[in-house]
Amino acid sequence: MKKVLALILASLMIISTVLSVGCKSEYGKGYTFKHGFDMEYPPYSYRQDDGNYGGFDIDMCKKVCEYYGWTYEPVPINWDTKKAELDSGAIDCIWSGFTIEGLENDYAWSKVYSNNSQVVLVKKDSPIKKVSDLAGKLVGVQNDTSGWKLLTDGDQKALTSTFKELKVYENFTVAVQDLKANGIDAVAIDITAARYYTKDDASLVILDEVLGAETYGIGFRVADTELRDKVNAAIDALYKDGTFQKVANNYPDISEYLCWE
Repeated sequence: MKKVLALILASLMIISTVLSVGCKSEYGKGYTFKHGFDMEYPPYSYRQDDGNYGGFDIDMCKKVCEYYGWTYEPVPINWDTKKAELDSGAIDCIWSGFTIEGLENDYAWSKVYSNNSQVVLVKKDSPIKKVSDLAGKLVGVQNDTSGWKLLTDGDQKALTSTFKELKVYENFTVAVQDLKANGIDAVAIDITAARYYTKDDASLVILDEVLGAETYGIGFRVADTELRDKVNAAIDALYKDGTFQKVANNYPDISEYLCWE
């Protein structure tokens, strides 16, 4: 009987060992975390004048990697193909001012880390003073953004029908440059990005009216809940110890919109 019990106990120990090895997380120290982001979306993620990548999202992602001892790998992506990049495994997440609303079931989302709204950016000397003044005007927007969706197939579709044209750009940087060069009359843009572009440029102003409201999160593959939960846990800790706020303080133009909830 003792021999039988011993054999049973030994078998259970082997099974337990196999299960523990099989369930061991791959996201331990040394893991290479591939951060997918839009490199033309300041102040969340962008290429700086020195050629390096910067922005609130990039800074926070690096802090998460430091927290776990992961290797940080920046992977700038084409915003139009972001989901394909994620699904292929080229990146671990989309962390770049990514709007949750309308995509709730398409990704495993982190907690909300920023509030946002869609506004209109114009030149200071523009005759456009309110949203209704956009009738008959050339309006720019970045492709596949929440602003683009709002104007093409959302609550502001009727407004778009009054435009002379809705001109779609690869990124906001080019759209704003075209606005300043009088190539278009206005840009539909996120308030946080608009604040970035106007902070050192008195020639641009933001209209008071808001086109729509939204929130930002970090998008992971639907099945990657373990990785999502680890990133959430890291930011929980970084929020509690003040690191989140220290990073936010480096971006005063958007700090009021940043949160962790």
